[in-house]
Amino acid sequence: MEAKIKLWLVLSLLLAANCMQHYCVHAEPLVPCLFAFGDSLTDCGNNNNRATLGRANFIPYGIDFPQGPTGRFTNGRTSFDFISELLGFQKFIPPHADTSGSDILKGVNYASGGAGIRPESGMVGGDNIDLENQVSNHRAIFSEISEKLGGSENATEYLNKCLYYVNIGTNDYLFNYFFFPIYLTRLFYTPQQYADTLLVRLFKYIQELHDDFGARKFVVVGVADIGCIPATTHQTNGSCVEEMSDAVSIYNDKLKSRVDQFNNHSSTHSKSIFVPSLDRSIIPDFPVVNAPCCPTPCLPNRTLCQNRSNYMFWDETHPSEAANRITAQRSSNDIMRLVQSSIQTTTP
Repeated sequence: MEAKIKLWLVLSLLLAANCMQHYCVHAEPLVPCLFAFGDSLTDCGNNNNRATLGRANFIPYGIDFPQGPTGRFTNGRTSFDFISELLGFQKFIPPHADTSGSDILKGVNYASGGAGIRPESGMVGGDNIDLENQVSNHRAIFSEISEKLGGSENATEYLNKCLYYVNIGTNDYLFNYFFFPIYLTRLFYTPQQYADTLLVRLFKYIQELHDDFGARKFVVVGVADIGCIPATTHQTNGSCVEEMSDAVSIYNDKLKSRVDQFNNHSSTHSKSIFVPSLDRSIIPDFPVVNAPCCPTPCLPNRTLCQNRSNYMFWDETHPSEAANRITAQRSSNDIMRLVQSSIQTTTP
């Protein structure tokens, strides 16, 4: 039996690698539904009708996406899109703003550009849906799923098998902690203290998803290395700002530990994994890393770079589709193992 499981895992990983390269899909998804919580790295349209500067539902955004501009803050797919393809979803997970009917049984994307773990993060650019409100939106979706499946117990059992993707925190640094003097957070917290306050709040919501809605499988993504994005490096002649990178590194190290703690104290069949976000480790994959493909500000009719696949960044704060693909590929093995563990166990 053990040999069969190992063989299944090897074959799955090989298939996953092939899917990531050729955009293939499974006949049936490896999990019944997929839910995403996050910011503009994952948003696929939730900000389109909000009172905010953080919108991306216009060309040149989406220039390489099959449906054109949808509200994704890049030229094509996000990392979450690649992961959904890896798991065999034939359609992209819809934004909460556009969900309808039975679509919710496949999952919902709640991410909002500018959003943070803290409610005030990113609000300098306008309205967004912070993590607390994203979880509240999931509560409403849970009620709808309960109606469709004949009760909350059936809904919980169904969601036990689904995957929850949490990629948030960048704006808590970029447009809060390091956005002085608009935000005064740095006056009250050291980097270590700030990371701790964020993690207490983050895991409060993850625990709520676990306890109230039956979530059992989490992919928790680290914060991107904001010290090395064009919005930062253009002020330092291309050099990374180590103070910012160090603060994020402190957070990510603590996040890994908190994921382990959560696994040790949650229900028997609950499993969470940490995966890295965009960082300087993928710099060698790109000829251009200090300039965005779409000049700042990335507005309609801007003259784009000639070869988008050569650029690590699409605009000054968001990775290109090519970078998103690599970020997703780096975590694909861990995600497949997580999904495989859910297939091999029976969840209460």
